[in-house]
Amino acid sequence: MGNSTDEVPEVKGMDIRSMSSSRRNSQNSPYIHKVGVPPKQNLFKEIKNTVKETFFADDPLRSFKDQSKSRKFILGIQAIFPILEWARHYNLTKFRGDLLSGLTIASLCIPQDIGYARLAYLKPQYGLYSSFVPPLVYACMGSSRDIAIGPVAVVSLLLGSLLQAEIDPDKNPAEYLRLAFTATFFAGVTQATLGILRLGFLIDFLSHAAIVGFMGGAAITISLQQLKGFLGIKTFTKKTDIISVMRSVWGSVHHGWNWQTLVIGASFLSFLLFAKYIGKKNKKFFWVPAIAPLISVVLSTFFVYITRADKDGVQIVKHIDKGINPSSASQIYFTGDYLLKGFKIGVVAGMIALTEAVAIGRTFAGLKDYQLDGNKEMVALGAMNIVGSMTSCYVATGSFSRSAVNYMAGCQTAVSNIVMSCVVFLTLEFITPLFKYTPNAILASIIISAVIGLIDYDAALLIWKIDKFDFVACMGAFFGVVFSSVEIGLLIAVSISFAKILLQVTRPRTAILGRLPRTSVYRNIQQYPEATKIPGLLITRVDSAIYFSNSNYVKERILRWLTDEEEHLKEANLPRVQFLIVEMSPVTDIDTSGIHALEELHRSLQKRDVKLVLANPGQMVIDKLHASKFTDVVGEDNIFLTVGDAVLTLSPKLVEEV
Repeated sequence: MGNSTDEVPEVKGMDIRSMSSSRRNSQNSPYIHKVGVPPKQNLFKEIKNTVKETFFADDPLRSFKDQSKSRKFILGIQAIFPILEWARHYNLTKFRGDLLSGLTIASLCIPQDIGYARLAYLKPQYGLYSSFVPPLVYACMGSSRDIAIGPVAVVSLLLGSLLQAEIDPDKNPAEYLRLAFTATFFAGVTQATLGILRLGFLIDFLSHAAIVGFMGGAAITISLQQLKGFLGIKTFTKKTDIISVMRSVWGSVHHGWNWQTLVIGASFLSFLLFAKYIGKKNKKFFWVPAIAPLISVVLSTFFVYITRADKDGVQIVKHIDKGINPSSASQIYFTGDYLLKGFKIGVVAGMIALTEAVAIGRTFAGLKDYQLDGNKEMVALGAMNIVGSMTSCYVATGSFSRSAVNYMAGCQTAVSNIVMSCVVFLTLEFITPLFKYTPNAILASIIISAVIGLIDYDAALLIWKIDKFDFVACMGAFFGVVFSSVEIGLLIAVSISFAKILLQVTRPRTAILGRLPRTSVYRNIQQYPEATKIPGLLITRVDSAIYFSNSNYVKERILRWLTDEEEHLKEANLPRVQFLIVEMSPVTDIDTSGIHALEELHRSLQKRDVKLVLANPGQMVIDKLHASKFTDVVGEDNIFLTVGDAVLTLSPKLVEEV
């Protein structure tokens, strides 16, 4: 006897009588094993197991078992602060790798942070602040060895877009800054709450295709926004859609562009792109694109200073406050009209920042083959943003470009973030005055060269080849961001992701099965055209759990299969269908609506003089079928362990009736 269409899992603790009983049509017929009925489970135990698998699938308390109270306390502290665990094994060899990688990502983050702060409509120092305190907090609480913490382009753009919709940053800079800190605080609260309540699976509802489209659209939008600094335009639209931006750009072509600014921007953008090309061409030169932004800033600043190009219309940074982060705890809105607005903006920004950071962490954890606890990551990211909101920082998260450089530079632990933070500290204390003559054009060039990598053409092409609906989600998010706004693009991305889930739940796949030649294996006849149908039998398969959302569709689809088959048999003058076999291996669960649909299916089949037969219902399904007495309705003799058993048993009956 061959295997069924799907492997049958071993069910422990089955009723011994069910496991040992058999069905025989005659003394010489082959052994037919009955479907086992699991023993009744305690309701409390069943709920406990469900909750455990939903929220504690990784068994986070496993290491606490059989430990003394003092040891449990130590393990608990180490769980909150992983640095206390891995720091015991830290050595000079690891520090060398962390020192090199920390210095490398610091050279990349300093110019990027100044530029990203401008995306959020904040002063340059706030970008640097956000690469000083948050990395220190993450180094103590985070579990990733490779992720580099700081402001990122997409979150900066999103935050700036949402904040300026509430407060004009030019007219009310103080209120705008306070709302930014409030949003950062609630972004951290959102992230930490998801981690503590172990609700990290919620971020998985934003599909990979939607993220690819959203990131690509955001990259285009960010690049277009940089045309203001790149071309030296003084009056520029605050809208982010491509039509408004291009209208603003071409509307000032005759009187608003500054040719000196354009030359500086184009020259250094070419240099930065060439540096990235060298880094991709030869991995040994990973440090070239990492240090290129800092070199560009130094050279362009020196050039503007000695030529005094700022007097010819080249816009410069002018001033960055010196010193480390001042306290901002008193500036967070905990009452008033802006409390709810800050909360809404924080939740959105926090979720996007979380999605990006967890995706980056998992990517590099996979490359180095170590486990990353997603819920711990959320708590760490949340804690660092809560602390950051109280120390003049805005939303920070994991940066893919910096994390990639960190990885290639040979980082060993989160100490690389501490090294980077120390360099930023020295920059804030001693070097910020030197950025006075840094041209805005070079910051625009750095941002453009950084976000170009977010446009993943290969991923979009692969999505098109694999799943056309996913491609629709990808393009919907992309065009939503480019032609409308970041918020609309994000809304489209989430909406299409949910629409796909609903479509798959409410319209599960079904198939007609046939027997493969010279085997007793039954497979989808569309996938295996050589598979043959069994005369007098129609074998169908439902590839989903049967719930209230899809039960009526499943019943109607099976009846439609039967109607089509009967019409075909009638035209060919072949024997009619006498048995309808439903292969239930993929049906992982069923609810009362699903059982009601099976009852209706059974009644419909009786009117057509067709018998309903079930094959391989799983543990949860057979338990509920017995509880509802449906097994008495359909008959115990019409429930089989495999499709092969069903065909073997029913075939003689077909011969007898003919």
